[in-house]
Parts: sequence; structure tokens; C-alpha cells
Amino acid sequence: MAKKQSAKPQSKAGKQKKGRKPAEAPEVHVPAATEPPVQLDAPAASESPPEAAAPPAPEQATVEPPVPASTPAEATTPVEVAPDAPVHEAAATVETKLKEAAKEPKPKKASALDAAAKVLAETGEAMTTQAMIEAMAAKGYWSSPGGATPAATLYSAILRELTTKGEQARFVKTERGKFGLRSPQ
Repeated sequence: MAKKQSAKPQSKAGKQKKGRKPAEAPEVHVPAATEPPVQLDAPAASESPPEAAAPPAPEQATVEPPVPASTPAEATTPVEVAPDAPVHEAAATVETKLKEAAKEPKPKKASALDAAAKVLAETGEAMTTQAMIEAMAAKGYWSSPGGATPAATLYSAILRELTTKGEQARFVKTERGKFGLRSPQ
């Protein structure tokens, strides 16, 4: 059988922990900008004067600029100056954009579909996609950019145009594997 635990009276320390308030942070006095700054050079009353502790060092010819004692902290922070490089880069990009705009645009390279439509218009008869690819390359209208199966890609593109444009498509499927141009109505 399990024994029942008796309720133990809590000690004063335990009661204080439960109801204790969180400790408050001690107040820190920050001197305002109008108060005179604390001088760090002055020796404290308990310290011995610096002349008695160490022999005086020989004076050097370096001159440090005097630090004003009553300047606010914001004025003494160093300010970084941005380099001039981004300004020159921005000017350079504007100049290159102007030069590019002045150039005449290159003629747009014909797509395989446009070249196939041109070949079909010149021949006037239905052709296979392989025959269209050979004719386009021979006439210089379009050449494959290195694809392994340009005829299959052209076949797929023609079928896609037929399904998306429907009656407005430039091509018509005449028989299995052959396409021709749609006659104007």
C-alpha cells in the first residue's frame, strides 16, 4: 500500500519565495550634458601623486590635439565619410544605359515555328517536321542551337499551337506526321 504524505508546514523562507517580488534594478545616475564631465586625469584622494610613483618620462616632440572638456558625447563620435566610388559607378551605369539605348536593336531571331511557317508557305505542300528542319537550316531561317531532337521539339510546338489557338493557328495537321499551312478564309 502507498502511504499518504502528510502536509508539511512551510518555512518562512519558502513562503517568502512564493510571494517575493522581483528585485528592482539599482538606479544609475547618468550625468546630463549640462553637468561638467568627470576628469579622469585627476588623482583620487587615496592614491599617491603620479610624480612619486614613477620618475617623469622624457617629453617627446609629438603634439596631440587638445580635447575640449565640455563637449557633449555626440560631438566626439567619429563620422565616416562615404567613398566616392558609388557616385562614379552610378554615373558609369547611366552612361552605359545611354550608349545601349543609342544602339539600334538587333533583328529578332526567328523562332522555329516562324521559320516552319515560312518554309511551308514557300513550298505550298504539307511536310514532316524533319523535312521542315532540314529546309529551314538549308535556307538559313533557323538552325538548332544544339538540341538532340529539334524535329520532335518542332512537332510538339506545332501541336501546342494547334490546341491553344484552335481555328486561329497557322498550321493544320494534314495526315499523320505531316503539317501544312492553314488556308486563309
